[in-house]
Amino acid sequence: MSDQKYPWLSSYPAAVKSNIDLTQYDSIVDVVLEACNQFRQRPAFLNMGRELSYDDVDRLSSNFASYLLNELKLKKGDRIALMLPNVLQYPIAIFGALRAGLTVVNTNPLYTARELKHQLTDSGAVAIVVLDNFASTLADVIKDTQVKHVLTTAVGDLLSFPKSLLVNFVARYVKKMVPDYHIPGAVRLTRALSLGARQPAPKVQLGHEDLAFLQYTGGTTGVAKGAMLTHRNLIANMLQAGDWIGANTRMGEEVIITALPLYHIFALTANCLVFIRLGGLNVLITNPRDMKGFVNELSKIKFTAITGVNTLFNGLLNTPGFAELDFSNLRLALGGGMAVQRAVADKWKKVTGCVLIEAYGLTETSPAVCMNPLTLVDYNGAIGLPIPSTVVSIQDDSGKELAQGETGELCVKGPQVMRGYWQRDEETAKVIDANGWLHTGDIA
Repeated sequence: MSDQKYPWLSSYPAAVKSNIDLTQYDSIVDVVLEACNQFRQRPAFLNMGRELSYDDVDRLSSNFASYLLNELKLKKGDRIALMLPNVLQYPIAIFGALRAGLTVVNTNPLYTARELKHQLTDSGAVAIVVLDNFASTLADVIKDTQVKHVLTTAVGDLLSFPKSLLVNFVARYVKKMVPDYHIPGAVRLTRALSLGARQPAPKVQLGHEDLAFLQYTGGTTGVAKGAMLTHRNLIANMLQAGDWIGANTRMGEEVIITALPLYHIFALTANCLVFIRLGGLNVLITNPRDMKGFVNELSKIKFTAITGVNTLFNGLLNTPGFAELDFSNLRLALGGGMAVQRAVADKWKKVTGCVLIEAYGLTETSPAVCMNPLTLVDYNGAIGLPIPSTVVSIQDDSGKELAQGETGELCVKGPQVMRGYWQRDEETAKVIDANGWLHTGDIA
């Protein structure tokens, strides 16, 4: 890439390269296993006081992969839906499914029965992992889907004893958060993990073009469509974002607050995948809407990074106790998903001493396209620069590139751009043109 053709390169921070090397990894599984081997004794995930080390993640995800392949006899390319909030079971299920060569269908636990039925039938998911709290919705629609295998779990299942029992008891009987449901043949996830531990998981050969995720999005219009994100797409975005924030991070020392749901592509890539590669600790916040509880969790840990959307940052700033937290280790605050308001960003810097860095992306781009340099001294209201190996173009309605300073549609090319929409060639053709440009529908 040259500065003449791609003028943004001249504004790149010194440590950031213009291109990434995609040959480093064949699959996301390679990234995860490398991290587990390198950081085995370090904590990888923390939720409600229970830590899982990288060794635990390796062992438990291997057990889950073994169960999927040896017990359920699922095969490479089968789709598995995950309908969970941010609990320890989520990363185990994601990495176990990927190790088994399956395609993960991330599913919003708050879906209505109609939305859930659409996603399950459209994706052709044959298995699902669901939290008890949301299983009644699944029970309503499962007969109309191809789902044959149901794994159920409760919020506290992977917490330490006796807290696990207490959390589950309170959720079910005190807070009445678990509606009754009946799903014949459903298996507890904890049981699946013990069955899987009996024999090793067969190694599944994975490559760049294998489908890692079907990530559903409303896109610009109509019914939710599954963006086909390959292992290559996710590896690319992991490397792109990792390179961009690299100078601000320390291998094996990062602690990132993961309050945005992992079923959303922003937290999945920016928090889970990028920070796993860095040997970081993901602090999973199960219910960030409970702002008082959220701030209480933050008070127990010296965190180095946090991602969020405008409403989340604003909510924290307006919660008593937040301003008194220890921000001495905070080096990265990343906003995305929607525009961050200047008033929120200014107050954030005043309270935390850390500039709120805005990024731009879409589900269809795994998600990051542009990020602001981490060298900013103040919030600037812009979406930033295209990240490494990414080309952007501002085009008019006929696809003609516009001159600098003119307003048109933001179009993107890069290794993070999805393969297309699942079984929707016409919809794909509407957004990815003959020259390979993804038309975002956003004006820039």
